[in-house]
Amino acid sequence: MKKEDFLRLYLNEIEDGNAALFAGAGLSIDAGYVDWKNLLTPLADELELNLELEQDLVSVAQFFHNRNNRNRINQKLIDDLGTVANPTVNHEILASLPINTIWTTNYDRLIEDSLKAEGKVVDAKYNKDQLANTKRGRDVVLYKMHGDIENPQETTLTKDDYEKYPFTHAPFITALSGDLVSKTFLFLGFSFSDPNLDYILSRVRVNFKDNQRNHYCIFKRVERRDFDTDAHFENGKIKQELVAQDLKRFNINVVFVETYTEITVLLEKLYKQYKRKTVFFSGSADDFGQWQKNDVEEALFKLGSSMVDKGFRVASGVGLGIGNPLISGAISSAYKKQQSHLDDHLLMRPFPQFIKDENERADVWTRYREAIIGKSGIALFFMGNKLKGEETVDASGVLEEFEIALKKGVFVIPIGCSGYVAKSLWERVFADHEKYYPSVSDDFLEKLHDLGKETDNPREIISQVTDILEMVAKE
Repeated sequence: MKKEDFLRLYLNEIEDGNAALFAGAGLSIDAGYVDWKNLLTPLADELELNLELEQDLVSVAQFFHNRNNRNRINQKLIDDLGTVANPTVNHEILASLPINTIWTTNYDRLIEDSLKAEGKVVDAKYNKDQLANTKRGRDVVLYKMHGDIENPQETTLTKDDYEKYPFTHAPFITALSGDLVSKTFLFLGFSFSDPNLDYILSRVRVNFKDNQRNHYCIFKRVERRDFDTDAHFENGKIKQELVAQDLKRFNINVVFVETYTEITVLLEKLYKQYKRKTVFFSGSADDFGQWQKNDVEEALFKLGSSMVDKGFRVASGVGLGIGNPLISGAISSAYKKQQSHLDDHLLMRPFPQFIKDENERADVWTRYREAIIGKSGIALFFMGNKLKGEETVDASGVLEEFEIALKKGVFVIPIGCSGYVAKSLWERVFADHEKYYPSVSDDFLEKLHDLGKETDNPREIISQVTDILEMVAKE
């Protein structure tokens, strides 16, 4: 499957609230944790088995259990996975996305840690009794279907554990089967050699046949250095292609990458494209310059409506003089859409006004700005002035929002023709466009140039702004 198709289709599922994630051991390796094979290698050595020649690793764990006892295996889990490790970049990106259902076969706590670092409330389920309880205010449900490192004696590890799983963990099978039917999964760091998942996928396929939901999986292509001989490498390539073809039986579409770094690049593109569907609107106006106030309000109303119609989510602190008409237009368009929620189209955060202490108010407003801009991928800057006594001056808040947007990697677009702070910002970015827009097209620069041209009618900028927004969102 093409990477571009995966990004587009899975992003649609994220935006519709239908996306889920299934994380395997590969997601935790870069954090310093061992994979399944390296976990079992010392145990296999005691059994005088060569893991390079063994395919059935679950049986190896069972053989060790037969000769020794479960306590030795539990201690091995604690030694290798019980140490503190930091989540990887991939963990952080995934935690930033609005995915509220995550399944994993991993025992470690990296997923929980990354979600909590994002300020999300995690409802973790690693035994069947927890399935009946709901953590209040949860943002994400994390199903650890094979257990948790804090309870190593209850983890699914040996062949005996896997054979009993349909009886000891039947509610997990039911829950995952339901999610596979109703949600679109991204499988990451997973090899599809797990007997439990194979059993569940087969049940879904038999019951739904050609009506299965589409899912996605990212595989890194095998390399010569992964194998001892050329013959083993050729066999590995063929087998990986056959596995990818076989997964189509379950409507799992494989996206191949050449390196593990490419997985991070792909996830970063996914996150960037998701964020760029949210546009922060910065601006304020006591003085409307060469334009009439009514014309500006009408233009902003139509701009807010047009942005929602184009599939963008409008974020605003409801700036003085201009925020209300923009928000009103966005709300008007959002309510015309059927099967839609206002929160899907609008992120409105009016600034708290009644904080008497000036220093405290400034600090709160900065944090407020950082929070709302951090949820956006594009920032528009319009006008930006205020009255100080009887004099019109630049709005310092708009300037601060510009700097915050730059710091957070938000794509900035000043609407220069609106004048005031926006004009000076437009002059600044256009004069040094290689710094602010290092990899944009000539077409973008032409449209940015047009946003700086003076116009008698503010309504003329509506199509210009929406065109440039769509261009940036697709990059």
